[in-house]
Parts: sequence; structure tokens; C-alpha cells
Amino acid sequence: MTPKAVFLDSTPLGLLSGPPRRADVAACRQWADALVAAGHLVVIPECIDYELRRELIRAGKTNSVRRLDVLQSDYTYLPLNTGVMLEAADLWATARQRGRPGAGPNDIDIDMILVAQAVVLNLPNTVIATANAAHLAGFGPAVELWSNIRP
Repeated sequence: MTPKAVFLDSTPLGLLSGPPRRADVAACRQWADALVAAGHLVVIPECIDYELRRELIRAGKTNSVRRLDVLQSDYTYLPLNTGVMLEAADLWATARQRGRPGAGPNDIDIDMILVAQAVVLNLPNTVIATANAAHLAGFGPAVELWSNIRP
């Protein structure tokens, strides 16, 4: 078995930082921990941490912010760098040229930054774990519903 590099989009990362007593949160944590136990790399992209963190802070969900902080040591935290942002700019332009804008023309497109982080890291068997595969498909790495990715 070739290990996977599983990049978390905002839905699975949001679940992982949610209240542990919720069944969907517990199921997602079990899923992520099973991936790690099977030798896969679970990646928290900095752009997704930012996207989730800003909303948690705005909503006053301090316990979820603390859990998000802990997740950085439980899984692999991947910071942004210049190469990622250059790749994201290319992806953003390509998406618009294909008629597939994900965000407004003056907005930062987190989806393209996420894809760029996966592309630049360039690990074999990379998959982006999401709740909406359609908005990320066709720009590089494989995209799957998080719950369909098996350890």
C-alpha cells in the first residue's frame, strides 16, 4: 500500500475542531486517526486553518479554536510559502479562463491556494478531503468526499 497524503478542506477540519461529544465530530476524528495509524499523512493546510479559524474567532468559539491549535501537533501542519502563492495565482487565472471562478475577481480564492499547497508539496498519492468535490476537481490532485477516503 502506498501511503496517501490527505489534505483537509474546511469541512473535515471543522469537524475535527468541533465539540468531541458530537457523533459527526467523533466519526471524523476516528477517520483521521485511522488514516495516521495506517501510515497516511493527514495534512492541515495553513490556508484552510485560516479560513476556519477566522470564522471560529468571529463566532466566539474559543474551545474550537483551542482544539484547532492542538490539531497542528496531532497531524501535519503545512505553512504557506511563496511557491504556493505563485502556483495559486496560476491556478486562479486558469480557473477563470475555464469559466470556473470560485470567488469574486478581487477575492482571495482559498480553494486555489489549497490546491496549490497540494501541487507544490508534490507527494505521490495526494488527495484533498472535502465535503464538496466539484469545486476543487480538475485542478491537480485527486479530490474525494472525506468520508469516502479509506485508511
